Amino acid sequence: ALETDSRKGLTAKQAERRLKEFGPNELKEHTKKSVLAILFDQVKEVLVLILLGAAVVSFFLNETIDAFVILAIVVLNTIIGFWQENKAENAMAALRKLAVPTVRVRRNGQEKEISAKELVPGDVLILEAGNIVPADGRLFEAANLRIEEAALTGESEPVEKDPDRLKGEDIPVADRSNMVFSGTIVTYGRGVVVITHTGMETELGKIATLIQTADTDKTPLQKRLARLGGTLSLMAIVLILVVAVLATLRGVGLKETVMTAISMAVAAIPEGLPAVVTISLALGAQRMLKKKSLIRHLPAVETLGSVTVICSDKTGTITQNRMTVTHVVLPQTRFLMDSNDQRPADSAGLKLALLAGTLCNDARLTDQNVNNEEAVGDPTEAALVVASNRLGLDKDSVEAALPRVSEFPFDSERKRMTTVHRTESPGSDLKSILSAVSPDRKQRLLAFTKGSVDGLLEICDRWLVEGKIKSITEKDKELILEENRELAGDAIRVLGVACRTVDKAALEHPEQAEKDLIYIGMIGMIDPVRPEAVEAVRLCRKAGIRVVMISGDYPLTALAIARELGIAEKGKFLTGQDLSKMSLEEVEKQIDEVSVFARVAPEHKMKLIDALQDKHQIVSMTGDGVNDAPALKSADIGVAMGVTGTDVARESSDMVLLDDNFATIVAAVKEGRNIYDNLRKFIKSILAGNAGEIATMLTGPILGMPLPLLPIQILWINLVT
Repeated sequence: ALETDSRKGLTAKQAERRLKEFGPNELKEHTKKSVLAILFDQVKEVLVLILLGAAVVSFFLNETIDAFVILAIVVLNTIIGFWQENKAENAMAALRKLAVPTVRVRRNGQEKEISAKELVPGDVLILEAGNIVPADGRLFEAANLRIEEAALTGESEPVEKDPDRLKGEDIPVADRSNMVFSGTIVTYGRGVVVITHTGMETELGKIATLIQTADTDKTPLQKRLARLGGTLSLMAIVLILVVAVLATLRGVGLKETVMTAISMAVAAIPEGLPAVVTISLALGAQRMLKKKSLIRHLPAVETLGSVTVICSDKTGTITQNRMTVTHVVLPQTRFLMDSNDQRPADSAGLKLALLAGTLCNDARLTDQNVNNEEAVGDPTEAALVVASNRLGLDKDSVEAALPRVSEFPFDSERKRMTTVHRTESPGSDLKSILSAVSPDRKQRLLAFTKGSVDGLLEICDRWLVEGKIKSITEKDKELILEENRELAGDAIRVLGVACRTVDKAALEHPEQAEKDLIYIGMIGMIDPVRPEAVEAVRLCRKAGIRVVMISGDYPLTALAIARELGIAEKGKFLTGQDLSKMSLEEVEKQIDEVSVFARVAPEHKMKLIDALQDKHQIVSMTGDGVNDAPALKSADIGVAMGVTGTDVARESSDMVLLDDNFATIVAAVKEGRNIYDNLRKFIKSILAGNAGEIATMLTGPILGMPLPLLPIQILWINLVT
């Protein structure tokens, strides 16, 4: 369809023609609101127009001091409003940073480097570890290719890529394993891709369009203040007419009548309100900062207090965004790993399983000590290294004692990884752990294999049961697979581990190393819920706030976490595919019953927010990836992650969590409610004061007395108050 040759790529003429047709591979920015348009928005409010009218009339009546003071108030309020609205939205600029300056393509049968802007559909692109993918494309060659798509899908685990054709229709972006997407990062391997979409047609481009077209609705406070302004304006106009009629009936001169009318207008309008609202919000924002919440737009402070639904991302916000080993399941024994550094029962079988996991592994601890919980590398492998370290099997020590002499990296066909180690001098501790599987000291090579449990069992003919090697039957294998399915049902990611002694022939070919293995057991891990998130969700429910989980992860994983939090009692969930087939009205019917949404794309998040807002809910949305940016902008209050969040997400948000913690949102909501309460008290106070001024100003003309207060005196009272 793209009329390209996978070996030669496009010709120069084809590329030139397509560049004219499709345009450069870059994200286009819609026209921004002009400075004059923003200024006009500030002065078109009825209250402001009444004050401007009063200033103009005062000027013509030679009451220049009154005129200038009224104008000064209008200018001050306009500057405050303009400053808030003109805060540059840099989401598009942050998206542009994801572009790559140069890329390697095949053109005219040769490999050459070109600017990423010059990429066109049909170009053949070569990808290597470390590259940022510059456009969307279909993979047709891959060697152990893994791509981190966190910015696009929200899930931090690198995705394995495979050129094979996929089955089914409407496959979510996160499951399109034969495609690569603009803005994602190649973490491992290499691949060759034919470009299918560039610029605004890419998935990243679609997100850019959503960001630019997302409505930024007024906050609940702004809406209420606008309604109040409308009421006060109507009241001011009525009062001006009443005073004018009274003055005319009494035969008062035109200048005095007009000055009285202006005084009434000034008395009815709470000039200090915008300043007080801004100061209250600013003080609230300072208090929130101490609680790890950075407010980017001041009105968001009050909006937090009005929130009725919090839509939260799962990974990193509700969970710790760190895979952790929770189960080690050996034949006839199951160990639960405590995350509080309490070691489980001492067992040679347990240690052997974790030793296999840490040796057949490329992750490393950041600091070699028993209490270290940090490792760098693939999240799953990092979890294995940390768990082994807690049992005293630190990575460097065991590798020094059992040096790696050969390896067969993980690939998508075998779905396993094998490393071969020398075992001449393992030391007394390791010797006792290995005694069951490597009793013959002359046999000095030992292979460890880890991978999917079902694939591993196919190449195992024995298993280790309570320290003894026995033949494994088909019935035994079925029992292991049943246990594997049980763990997977609880959203636990499971890896099987096995080993065998090998000879030198196994150093060259994986077929020699990966046969007749001894099955050791399986290791289960999960990204655990933050302990404080459970209490935070409970507090939300107590405060009448509903929590909805929106995740890019698999449904079972999302549902298991939701159950732990107590937000999925009915066990219902919807996927992105379900939402694609539903109209907005159908989503609205389901939204009250369903609190878990999995495998969702950016447009699905927007649909969910629209459905909730149509039901008059005030929605807070959390997120960290580029894919979350449109929803963050569209929600009543967008909350971005400060630690793991992308620049795009932060720039699209109203608030940034400096600790990526769900509990911090709840603390901020509490603060927001206090601020809203204080603002209501102040507005009642200022309106009561203004009512007193109006009564005073009406009494004078009715009793035939001169004006009790001049406009400038009323302004002074209002501003000082």
